[in-house]
Amino acid sequence: DGGWQWWYRPRYLRDERYETSTSILPGAASIAQFAKRLGNTLDYQTYIKRAQSYKNLLDVQTGFMRPRKNGNWISPFDPREVNNNFTEANSWQYSFYVPQDMNGYMELIGGKKKLEEKLDKLFSENSQTTGRDQSDITGLIGQYAHGNEPSHHIAYLYNFAGAAYKTQEKIHQILNEMYHDAPDGLAGNEDCGQMSAWYVLSALGFYPVTPGTTDYIIGTPLFPSATIHLENGKSFSIKANNVSDKNFYIQSASMNGKNHAPSYLSYFDIIKGYSINFIMGNKPSSFGATAYPVTSINDDKVVLSPVIDGGKMSFKKSATFTISSAQKDVNFYYTLDGTTPTEKANRFTTAFTIDSTYTVKAVAINAKGERSYVTTASFMKAPNNWSIQVVTPFEPQYSAGADDALIDGYRGAVNWRKGSWQGYQTDVEVIINLNATETVSKVSTEFLQDTRAWIVIPKKVIIETSIDGKDYHQVYAGENFLPIEDLNVQIKNIDAGFPAVKARYVKLKAVQYGKLPAWHEGAGGNTHIFIDEISVK
Repeated sequence: DGGWQWWYRPRYLRDERYETSTSILPGAASIAQFAKRLGNTLDYQTYIKRAQSYKNLLDVQTGFMRPRKNGNWISPFDPREVNNNFTEANSWQYSFYVPQDMNGYMELIGGKKKLEEKLDKLFSENSQTTGRDQSDITGLIGQYAHGNEPSHHIAYLYNFAGAAYKTQEKIHQILNEMYHDAPDGLAGNEDCGQMSAWYVLSALGFYPVTPGTTDYIIGTPLFPSATIHLENGKSFSIKANNVSDKNFYIQSASMNGKNHAPSYLSYFDIIKGYSINFIMGNKPSSFGATAYPVTSINDDKVVLSPVIDGGKMSFKKSATFTISSAQKDVNFYYTLDGTTPTEKANRFTTAFTIDSTYTVKAVAINAKGERSYVTTASFMKAPNNWSIQVVTPFEPQYSAGADDALIDGYRGAVNWRKGSWQGYQTDVEVIINLNATETVSKVSTEFLQDTRAWIVIPKKVIIETSIDGKDYHQVYAGENFLPIEDLNVQIKNIDAGFPAVKARYVKLKAVQYGKLPAWHEGAGGNTHIFIDEISVK
């Protein structure tokens, strides 16, 4: 077809484009090729671009898939952290999930050697994850997690870098260490048979890294011989001469008596009933070093969406912006009035400053006139000049961006997974410095309740005030705001009213509900408090 090979059809579909802060999975390429075969050009172009959406989440500076928020890379960023930006995994594991365009991925990160080095780092990294506990992340070798599907193709990716012997090492290790004949004999959730399917295919000596393709990537056979009886009445046989626990390196291979150099098998050779013969040894060889698999999207390449870096979403006096991307030979255009930028909009040439609330929209356009997706970022001039001290530390994965997120003017949404709430598994204590002595009579605070997700309105809220920041006096105490049995996901605004007092410092304390009750599926677990905007009047 002169472009992306039609048979590369990844199994998942997820529309993850600009502005995303969730995990990515490949898949739209299969729909694109189906549309192309039907002659539906518009759908082809739509989905082949979606198949490249990973490029807008690949931060080439760090080399990781990195979530984006408000036009910029999320920060702070730890690739080991498990959070709501990734599904059952972290950035280490999802940073290799591009089976539909491995060549495009390697081009972005710096080539085959860089891929090999990054894979080496994955398997040698400290196995400790950070962030929330995720029971699916098991069977760890470094940050490779064999206990869950997002990692299952990764050990085979060395073949794409021409280092097939390293695939053989890792597959042999996984086959022998992650499986045994006991009740706990699988390193993770069987999930409709995927753990066993990986073992069966890998023990045969190959695996469908890009499902739906005609290529199976060669690993290392476990048995001296095996036969697959096909539906067409033919049989495909695999022989591994001299294979043993030490002889797991492929020295050479032959298909139907002829030399077979590629580190992959063709579906068409299998269904013809051919046989492949491996010569095994105890040392790495050059097998697969020059004949390696390829997946590549070569036409309708996307223009990378620009990154808008303006600092925090809320600013005191002014904010300075830059617009950039890892792509060369593009121009950036932006607007500040909410309209979609075109070539007629402001062209970005140097950093610029704003001193009031704006929504910035930016687009990258190349010499051919091809456009990126629009990146949008909103910035608000803070409604006050207060400062805040967060006395009790919040959970790092639920930071809402920074300490001052609780007084920045931005309010959390019901969908807390967007990252706009500050989360605690302890009691909450914060102190707001009004930076001047004022008359105050009410403190309003928003809390979230999602009982099924262990997020519960605090049992009690206490407000104290102070003139000097040393001597505090309680002015409000309230409790029983919302029953834990209310399973509706909702935002509860608590208005703490009290007789007017003079104060410069306002202290808010929120007391955890405690352990989840017996009827809850997480009975005995610690609840979370999710808090966002605090206002003082």
